[in-house]
Parts: sequence; structure tokens; C-alpha cells
Amino acid sequence: MLQERINDAIRVCPVADLVAGSGVAALLQGCQIALFYLPDEAEQIFAVSNYDPIGRANVLSRGIVGDCGGRLAVASPLYKQHFDLRSGQCLEQPDLHIPVYTAWLDNGWVLLAAEGSN
Repeated sequence: MLQERINDAIRVCPVADLVAGSGVAALLQGCQIALFYLPDEAEQIFAVSNYDPIGRANVLSRGIVGDCGGRLAVASPLYKQHFDLRSGQCLEQPDLHIPVYTAWLDNGWVLLAAEGSN
């Protein structure tokens, strides 16, 4: 995917490259991230690490997104652990977190904060 730095943000790709209700993988400064576009949720975009620390593979972009106990989460396609899309916390192992990136939509583009993960 195309990346362009704009002030304190990185323009990753056009929204048209995303799949509504699903994830896609992108490479950001040498790191794989998973982007989740949820237009039914007030047109939100979420960005988390694509790396599943339990399955030890870059697969989270292929996971299923849904409500898990009132929290928006992605289920890993490997061992089915759920990761909160807002905090990165593993719901089955609360001491385990994945990196979460600040992401937003702007004029048809996905932007990520250039400072890195939260």
C-alpha cells in the first residue's frame, strides 16, 4: 500500500482499498499492521499490530471482528484469542497486549499517527 508522510501523520491508503467489516494488512515503517474498517460503527477505522503473539504469526488482519462481551475485538484466526481493537488487550489473557495505532479517515484516505503505537 502507498504511504506518504503528512505533518504528524502517515497517509497509508485510500479507503477504497479497505474491505468494510473486515481487515487488511499494511506495512508501516517495517511493521505489519492490521486495518479494520467498520463503516456501520460511525465509519470507524482501527489499526493494530498484525502480529498474533500467541500464534507467533502475522495473521490478525484475517481475523473476524465482532462484539465480545461489549468490547469491539478481533479474533485471531489461529487460536481464536480476542484482541480489543481500542486497547490491544487480549480478552482471554488480560496481561497480554498488542500495539494499537491512532488511525482516522480524512478525505477518503486512511491516516495513522506518525509517532507510533499507543
